[in-house]
Amino acid sequence: MTPHPKIEAIVETYLSLADAEAPGLIEGLYLEGSAALDDYHPATSDVDFVAVTSAAPPVEVLARIHTSLGAHPFEGVYLTWDDLRGDPCDLDARPGAQAGRFEPRRGVNPVTWHTLAHHGVTCRGPKPGEFDIWSDPDVLAAWTDDNLDRYWRRLVSRAASPVRPWGLAALGGYATVWIVTGVSRLHYTLATGEVTSKTGAARHALEAFPGRWQRVVREALRLREEDDAQPTFGGLLSGLGEDFGTPRRSLYGSPFDRRRDVLAFAGQAIEAAHALYAAR
Repeated sequence: MTPHPKIEAIVETYLSLADAEAPGLIEGLYLEGSAALDDYHPATSDVDFVAVTSAAPPVEVLARIHTSLGAHPFEGVYLTWDDLRGDPCDLDARPGAQAGRFEPRRGVNPVTWHTLAHHGVTCRGPKPGEFDIWSDPDVLAAWTDDNLDRYWRRLVSRAASPVRPWGLAALGGYATVWIVTGVSRLHYTLATGEVTSKTGAARHALEAFPGRWQRVVREALRLREEDDAQPTFGGLLSGLGEDFGTPRRSLYGSPFDRRRDVLAFAGQAIEAAHALYAAR
């Protein structure tokens, strides 16, 4: 798979900065997320990376690299080759980057390991399959089941409250995509043992859930494919200015009706995903 030109430019800039700051530090660089799952949208997608070093890298060096890189949508984590051989649930936080900023401590999870092992795109270093990457479907399933409540159910609860920021954000296009495809991705993992993209999750949901939920899933898929949902504060509210009465635009008459279905679908998908895990 040939990376999008925007991805190539970001990767080239990052590697040149890293090599100038600390020659030989970055021994492996891999893409995961949408760039690896064939769902990269240049207007909205982050470039998710795993950078591999021989030993724990000095955080002050990483901070300088990412300060020089600036506000590129380059998000990921720094791991060692030894880290990749073991269960990520046994690891403490690792250095990383998010939203254009360096983070000294960022959590890790089995989804990253699984995506890298099965879909990772090599920018530098040996290809996945030429080195050891831990993978355990039972641990991936257990983490996914836990994440349904630890993250997604809590998010839905916040989005259901009109006085909380997510209650307002859930009226917009970005939150519609994030919530509908997010819970659908976890359902897909528990149904198949694999990981998928936002678009893949929406298509899975069209097949996996009753007709009652077709409209809200198709709305999320429409927003995803049209790149209408921007991951910024303005994007959180994107959709509020849509002409909801125009068929070629939203499938809903109002953002309040859409939010109602987004949250109701999320609750249904979470319960259905838990049931899949319980039946394992």
